[in-house]
Amino acid sequence: MWRTLLKYGLIAGVVAGGALLATMLAFQGQPPAGGVGMALGFASMLVALSAVYVGIRHHRDVAGGGVIRFWPAFGLGLGISAVAGLVYVAAWELCLVLADRDFAAFFANSMVEGARSKGVDGARLEQVIAEAQAFEAMYRNPLVRMPMTFVEIFPVGVLVSLVSALALRRPRAAR
Repeated sequence: MWRTLLKYGLIAGVVAGGALLATMLAFQGQPPAGGVGMALGFASMLVALSAVYVGIRHHRDVAGGGVIRFWPAFGLGLGISAVAGLVYVAAWELCLVLADRDFAAFFANSMVEGARSKGVDGARLEQVIAEAQAFEAMYRNPLVRMPMTFVEIFPVGVLVSLVSALALRRPRAAR
């Protein structure tokens, strides 16, 4: 089971991380505007995490003799998702290095500019600026940034694991 978990987790992580790197390179180190970046990211995660389904099916058909119960299938899916998430975090950290820019400051400035473009001013704008500065300081800490990045992909992996375990469970051998 461990070999399957690592193999398919690495495949999923490389696909998701590769998509992240490709997007960063295509948009010259800046996140795509609007919801485009979120849509691209979510779509790439779903494609990458299809390895969860394939990994569970492979384990069921090869190692399990055609049998797998829900909980072992779900656990395998979570393990694959966790490995994929760790590779995704490493890819994001690589993106931060390759982009050669201060992403925390860029994002904080985007928060402030977004508020200004909506007409926010006065005390509310000062509050947004304070929140942006707090985010910037927090995001510079890798012990905060890395779990935040992991949480981008892992919930998608949990959902894919749940659906895959339900679809692939076979508590008894087929006759």
